[in-house]
Amino acid sequence: MARAATTTDVFNAIAEPRRRAIIDLLAGGRPWAVGELVAELRTSQPAVSKHLGVLRKVGIVSVTKSGQHRLYRLHPEKLKPIHDWVTAYERFWTHQLSAIKQRAEAKARELAAKNRTSSQQE
Repeated sequence: MARAATTTDVFNAIAEPRRRAIIDLLAGGRPWAVGELVAELRTSQPAVSKHLGVLRKVGIVSVTKSGQHRLYRLHPEKLKPIHDWVTAYERFWTHQLSAIKQRAEAKARELAAKNRTSSQQE
C-alpha cells in the first residue's frame, strides 16, 4: 500500500521529526526567518525550506514577506485534529497509569508487611 503524501493532512506533515522541531520553534509565537530556522536547526536552507513548504501546504504555518526575508508563523489551531485524536488515548493512558500505581502500592504494602513479619520472627 502506498504511503499518503506528506501534504495531504496534518498527521502526515508532522510525521517527520525536523518538521516537529520547526513547529516547536515557531510555537513561541514570534515569526521566524528561514535563516534563523536554518541556524537553530543546523540544517541546510533547502531542507528547511522544503519542510516549511510541507507545513504551509497543510496550513500549519504561513509566510509573509518582510523586505528580503520570508517570515514564518505557526497556526496552532491547525494542530487541533492531532490534539483531538491524542486526547482519546490520553484517557487510556491515565487509566493504565492509575492501575499500575495501584498495583505498585499494593506490592509495596505486601513487601512492608512481609518485612515486618520477618523482623518480628528474628
